[in-house]
Amino acid sequence: MQVSDQEFEQIAADAMDALPSRLFELLENIAVIVQDEPTPEQCATGGDLLGLYEGRGYSGPGPLLPGYMAGPVAMPDRILLFRNALCAVSNDEEELFRNVYETLVHEFAHHFGIDDDRLDELGWA
Repeated sequence: MQVSDQEFEQIAADAMDALPSRLFELLENIAVIVQDEPTPEQCATGGDLLGLYEGRGYSGPGPLLPGYMAGPVAMPDRILLFRNALCAVSNDEEELFRNVYETLVHEFAHHFGIDDDRLDELGWA
């Protein structure tokens, strides 16, 4: 199926809004980005890519003194959604929403250190 860039971004925003709010309380310095296609380097990670997590992962909250930063501000971790691949595996907008939502859950799980084997056990791989 085909949707415009704006329609896809709205579906992605709706899928983000559908995620549990508790998740966002744990997130810090992470960006969700839409790309049409993965780069050759991203493809080298293997598998059919609907999305990809790139980053250092969640390290938990650290002790902070009031008014002080934990350290230098780092580039954000990234969750990439590959629009063309997600559209290709979807027959309608409802299925596209579901595929985007499941891809976000999968990639956020990687941020928290959950690997593909465990995601498969949980039914999210």
